[in-house]
This record gives sequence, structure tokens and C-alpha cells, in this order.
Amino acid sequence: MDAHRPRSLKSEPWSMASAKHPGSPGWTGPVAPCPAGTNTKRAASATGPDLPHPGPEEDSDADSSPSPNSRMTTRELQEYWRNEKCCWKPIKLLFEVASARIEERKDSKFVMYQIVVIQTGSFDSNKAILERRYSDFERLQKSLLKSFGEEIEDVAFPKKRLLGNFTQEMISERKLAFQEYLSLLYAIRCIRRSRDFIDFLTRPELQEAFGCLRAGQYTKALDILVHVLPLLEKLTAHWRVLGVPALCAMLVCHRELERPVEAFAAGDRALQCLGAREGHCYYVPLLEAMICLAYALGKDFVSLQERLEECQLRKPTFRGFTLKELTVREYLC
Repeated sequence: MDAHRPRSLKSEPWSMASAKHPGSPGWTGPVAPCPAGTNTKRAASATGPDLPHPGPEEDSDADSSPSPNSRMTTRELQEYWRNEKCCWKPIKLLFEVASARIEERKDSKFVMYQIVVIQTGSFDSNKAILERRYSDFERLQKSLLKSFGEEIEDVAFPKKRLLGNFTQEMISERKLAFQEYLSLLYAIRCIRRSRDFIDFLTRPELQEAFGCLRAGQYTKALDILVHVLPLLEKLTAHWRVLGVPALCAMLVCHRELERPVEAFAAGDRALQCLGAREGHCYYVPLLEAMICLAYALGKDFVSLQERLEECQLRKPTFRGFTLKELTVREYLC
């Protein structure tokens, strides 16, 4: 529970794993279309594999990305459009399967492939390094075939073999094949913005981080979040609100470790991602947490308090979850 928590109002939790999250099972909102001229078998189904992506390429989600209006101050309008322009800046990623190692466990033996993801066009100090095994790639392929069968019909996937999977020749061959596979998938816009693709690259690490948070292992959770968040932000630059739960988790961890400066910095980034989305379930709890942090740090908490009160006047609700109560509900499975 948040300490010194001001009066809050009811807001339904919006989980990355819930039906209210774009791209989650049960999502019925807008989906990202594939490039013009591409035929697709699927309709906008309840599984909604794509994520909304405002910007010059597509129309933004009218419900989740409200247009500026008279309720916003000049400063808020400037900040809103500055954040939107950041979303429009294209980000290109390069995938490299840098190495592979054989891992043996009590009842299994498999090859673990190390994937390096960097942003092209400039020096990337936050390159992502992650590991996935063949079964992880295979699971991604099966998921994509269900939703994007026509889009990936020309994308080759390394076939499974009964023998010879652990020879150096086979491992080297698959390293190159998986590297090309990821590059080809990323080149298809509706694939790289799909829930399946983003989850393949980030979900295992996020599940581990949020599991550590629930267990009270805040330092370990932060170590994981610091490494996975830059990649998540690059993959979701078209819809930055998807990074809010991870940023709020960082706030909670820093606050529990009595690091108010770092907690406030993480919360400020989360507020920038939320923008004017007052209906988002993190909006009110995040403002409440930021007011307490700003007060403790001697920062301007009055403007945050006014922002909270204006939101509550426009949309009165009952007492809702605290920020920590929301974050511990993320990535449960």
C-alpha cells in the first residue's frame, strides 16, 4: 500500500495481460493494418494481435489518444505534441544472433541462442542482449501463423530435426537462420507491432522482473527492468503508453528502496507516456504517488495536485487501487 496516499477515485485496472490492453486476448479495439497492397486472411478478431500506433503512417486511436482541447493548458499542449512527435520518429532495429551455447539440465538438453538488438543510424548505448531457445522461436512462429499466415508465407523458419541438433555445424546454421528470420519479421510493419513479436523479445524478462517485485526483491527487479525497458520502448515507440507499467514498477522499486529521486524520475517518464489519457487506470494512482514524492523532495507538487483534482472533477469515481497494487498484478502468467 502507498504511504500517505491522498484521496483517490475508482479506476479499473488496465493490465498488460488483461483484455483491456491493446493486443491482449479479448482486445476489441483498433488493430494495426499491414502495408497497402497486402492481402490478409484475418479480420479484426477478438485476439487483436496488433497494437495501436499513432503517427503519420496511421490514424491514432481516437479513444486512447485524445486530441488536445480547451481543457489543456498551453504548457500541456506543448508537452502533448512534443511527445507525439517523439512517437512519430521511426526507429530501426538490427538483430544479430551473436552466439549460442548448449545447456544441459536434469531432464533436458537444448541450445540457447544469444540475440543482440541494437538501434541503427546512431550509436546505441542501450543495446539489448537476450537469450531464447529453439522452442521459443517455434512458439513465436506458430502464433504468427495463426494471425499473419499470408504475411509470413515467404519467411523461412528453420525446421526441427531429430538428429544432429547439437553439432557445431547445425548450431552455426541455425544462428544465421534465426538472425535472418527476425530481420524479415521486423521488416513487416504489422508483425513488428504485433503483441506476439513484442512479447517474444520482452515478456520473459518482464515476467521475471514483476515476479521479483511481488517477492519484495526490488533490487533484482530493477536490474532486470533497466535492461529490458530500453528495448520495450524501442519496440513500442508508436504507442509509448505500453511502457507505463514497467516505468511504474521502477518507481515502486526505487520508492521501496528509499530512493525518492530515482522514483520521481521514473514516474515523470511514465506521466509523459500517459500524456492526457485521464481514463487510463494508471493515471490517478501515478499522480497520487508523484504528489507524495514531489512533496518529500521539495518539488512542485501543487500542479500535480491540481491536475489530479481536475481529473477527479471531470470523472468522479470511487477509491481505486494504489500504484503498487496495480503493478503487482502485471505479468502474472
